[in-house]
Amino acid sequence: MENNIYPIYDKMMTRQDKEQLLHQRGMMIWFTGLSGSGKSTIALGVERELHKRGILCRILDGDNIRTGINAGLGFSADDRRENIRRIAEVGKLFVDTGIVTLAAFVSPTNEYREMARSIIGADDFFEVYVSTPLEECECRDVKGLYARARRGEVKDFTGISAPFEAPTNPALDIDTTQQPLQTSVEQVVALILSLLS
Repeated sequence: MENNIYPIYDKMMTRQDKEQLLHQRGMMIWFTGLSGSGKSTIALGVERELHKRGILCRILDGDNIRTGINAGLGFSADDRRENIRRIAEVGKLFVDTGIVTLAAFVSPTNEYREMARSIIGADDFFEVYVSTPLEECECRDVKGLYARARRGEVKDFTGISAPFEAPTNPALDIDTTQQPLQTSVEQVVALILSLLS
């Protein structure tokens, strides 16, 4: 199969060409945290704020990815790893096009996140740990998953029957129980603007 692959990368417009066109830098803001921690909610707020400033961005979220490109994957350890690998590969395409990319995924282990960082590139990968405590995430239970996991209906559910490893050195650590949503959004926007300047 490899003998039939002929990459055209050397013929394509460069990342620099695209970033000059957009007047911005591509980057990956990788939100990690438990289900219900607020990852996607913050990302949606950041998207709106960046749009107001004329900054093109794209959100990649667990639910929209699993209903499309990763629809065939389950939640076994191998499938979860493949889910993150594919997300990182798709994210890299956006980043290389000069787009600020916001990825909101539980991504429960440091190994998974390091894999994503290595695919995307360390210079373009910025981790935001939404460190909302399990008790609060479980109280919110926006999708009813915690209740199902407690009843044994959802296997290998992060935080209940599967572990979550906190990032060791995130660019930001946000506990949504300690501040209003807008403050969390502003912190991420400030990070992005500092990286764009």
